[in-house]
Amino acid sequence: MFDGHTALGFCMVLAIILFATKVIGLIFRRLGLPQVLGYIIAGILIGPAIFGDPLGEHGFALIGVQGKPYWCFLYLPDDSTVLSVFSKIGVLLLMFSTGLETNLKELKSTGLTAVLIALAGVFLPLVLGILISLPFGNIGLGTANMYRCVFIGTILTATSVAITVSVLKELGKINTKLGTTIVSAAIIDDVIGIVLLSVVTGIAKAGAGEDLTGFAWFKAQWWGTVIMIIAFFAVAVLAGWGFSKLFKWLDKRWPNTHRIPVFSLAVCFLYSWVAEEVFGVADITGAFFAGVVLSTVHRASAYTDKKVEVNTYAIFAPVFFANIGISSITFVGLNPSILLFAVLAVFMGLIGKIVGCGAVCKAFKYNLRESAIGGVGMMARGEVALIVTATVTSTALGPNALPPEFMIMTVLLILVSSILTPILLKVLYGREKPSAGDGTAVEPVTETVAEEPAQEGANQ
Repeated sequence: MFDGHTALGFCMVLAIILFATKVIGLIFRRLGLPQVLGYIIAGILIGPAIFGDPLGEHGFALIGVQGKPYWCFLYLPDDSTVLSVFSKIGVLLLMFSTGLETNLKELKSTGLTAVLIALAGVFLPLVLGILISLPFGNIGLGTANMYRCVFIGTILTATSVAITVSVLKELGKINTKLGTTIVSAAIIDDVIGIVLLSVVTGIAKAGAGEDLTGFAWFKAQWWGTVIMIIAFFAVAVLAGWGFSKLFKWLDKRWPNTHRIPVFSLAVCFLYSWVAEEVFGVADITGAFFAGVVLSTVHRASAYTDKKVEVNTYAIFAPVFFANIGISSITFVGLNPSILLFAVLAVFMGLIGKIVGCGAVCKAFKYNLRESAIGGVGMMARGEVALIVTATVTSTALGPNALPPEFMIMTVLLILVSSILTPILLKVLYGREKPSAGDGTAVEPVTETVAEEPAQEGANQ
């Protein structure tokens, strides 16, 4: 009925997206589920995923695509650049905020246990994801598409820090030795996962390169990709040292002023552009490392995160998650084999975290119940899994990109893990006093800090 590509038309598109995501997000919050999952469901409901009929003229969508036969209230062109730009800003801000909330000193203090738990939480789901993908050549995976198989494993490596933190706080266990180790391992897990994402997407882009010369040819070789990734991290650390000094000076001279978050956003977008366009590293990696760099200036990073989070969760993040439901998920004509694979992948993703992380906990003298807590605490998935999936389904990867239909797998993974993690943690903690890891029981710690986990910014 109306063109959503005009300035006012797009304002109406935003109005529908923001209203739908907030209402359904609040419903999910009341159900004890992550609001971001509600945002995706909102996108599914207002888009053509359920009611759009590409084979007839009787389908319906509030927001549809121009030229499709179904009826829609607002239509967008096939290449809706504006909505894509809003979505891109949303994902960059989410990763930037994650970096700002990273505490490097805390990561260093957790020691070898958290690092090995995180490594196991990445390695085993990655391997299991690749193995279960090999028999599914009929849906674009299999040995003929190894890049896609690796992408499936990479998606399964993510962990939701926000869900884990919120449950541990509710139970009063976040300040115990095991609770601190789980949270630190979850953070390290995400860092490793983001680095892994950059490596596999970089190599996938190299594999898709054709008829290139000069610097483009160099970056298109797998060894050139590895060199460029190492170079990016070297440049990011070196430039980060300079930016850290600059922001310490700014924070000392003009503390808690708007110029600090504005300059911080400039650094975020600069890192993102340099990562993607110069070094061939995923842009979300650049945004994340920009946040990590600024997290070393504690007062400035806290103030910046507070300001950025408002805009992120007020408009950009809802658009990003809703756009996943609008553009990447469809139930019309869905291949049953993809649904079967999604169920198997979810099972393997959960088992990989529980077994891998739990085994490391057991090796460090935690008892069986505590080891189970360590594994279950690492199995929740959230926004990082969605961001990784959106990256590996991007057309920028060319023929190696994962088909968008596999977003169903990630949504199902988030839904199942978000429901099971709080339930299982409460059951496991409810049957036994927490242990210090050496068999000595300790009293539960009552959480007195009023600060909420980062994801709770979406609840405001």
